[in-house]
Amino acid sequence: MIDDDAELARCCDQWRRLPFVAVDTEFVRTETFYPIAGLIQIGDGERATLIDPLGIGDWTPFVALLEDASVVKVLHACSEDLEVFSRLCGALPAPLFDTQLAAAFLGMDFSMGYSRLVSALLDIDLPKDETRSDWLQRPLSPAQIEYAARDAQHLAELYQILAPRIAQAGVAEWLFADTAEQVAASGQMIEPEQAYLQVKQAWRLKPAELAILRPLAAWRERESRARDIARNRLLRERTLVPLAQRQPDTLQALSRIEDMHPRTVRHEGETILQLIREGRAVAPSDYPEVLPEPLPSAANRLLKALRKVGQDEAEKRGIAVEIMLRKKVLEAMVRTGYPSGPYRLPDELTGWRRELMGEALLKAANGAVEVAE
Repeated sequence: MIDDDAELARCCDQWRRLPFVAVDTEFVRTETFYPIAGLIQIGDGERATLIDPLGIGDWTPFVALLEDASVVKVLHACSEDLEVFSRLCGALPAPLFDTQLAAAFLGMDFSMGYSRLVSALLDIDLPKDETRSDWLQRPLSPAQIEYAARDAQHLAELYQILAPRIAQAGVAEWLFADTAEQVAASGQMIEPEQAYLQVKQAWRLKPAELAILRPLAAWRERESRARDIARNRLLRERTLVPLAQRQPDTLQALSRIEDMHPRTVRHEGETILQLIREGRAVAPSDYPEVLPEPLPSAANRLLKALRKVGQDEAEKRGIAVEIMLRKKVLEAMVRTGYPSGPYRLPDELTGWRRELMGEALLKAANGAVEVAE
């Protein structure tokens, strides 16, 4: 257990001489916007080391390890781990080997959980008793320490099995390209003024209603970060569209909005009403544009034709189908020319996928138009 700066610096210096380190985190995120690091685990293939973030003041050596291009950082399904690192020390791991993604590239189930992967490759059944335990308590229990250490060690063992298979399959470059994109995306926080674009069902709103949704969503995003509280604890997302539609003008009317928490009405009610008034005062010339509706069922035939391009490539190469072409990429391509074409490759189709399947996708999309005609 590392709980002082000098020991962390010494260990990081050793780890930077290795070809890889397995990295895992335990954190708490129940009512906060940002995850609170409770523990960082490092596995090197021979032993596990635990870092107590509550005892560390200087993260400079750890940042150097995360950013050292000569050391592969091995994680599993790491989107939240990336948030932990960004918040804790302002750095992100590169190069990154995600064992969940690696399993999918080798034809195993897409989005395979850590326990299932350990069971499949190491024939070990992991206990789940400590998954939801309090990682900020001190001292940590022997059971917590055992659980955390085993996670890091098994993660290293998974890498030692998966890495040679990935190299043999010839997809290492694709894997690292995908994880590099993931790391880059994780460092980009949405601008508060654009937060309304992420609200589910916002496409149902008229421009005048979007003018109300926009400041509500921006305030929710900005305040959640500033106060470090979960977005839904400040204002539940399910209330945003009804607020923009019904536009309550009193606290009593606000309290009648479905899913509106009484706490929100008490503490934030006047602010919410003011934001609604500001939205209603927006000039029509400044209204947001109507958001695109979901694709109609009539587009399913074209989506199916595009999906088959990815399926054929996946089957040919023994890769999980879901990893070849994501739904959002297919839908983005359909939107470039629906309903009558011509279709072009969307910006969302990048890198090796664009190079591998771009021509086939164009042929499938524009060929489908010719058949329909």
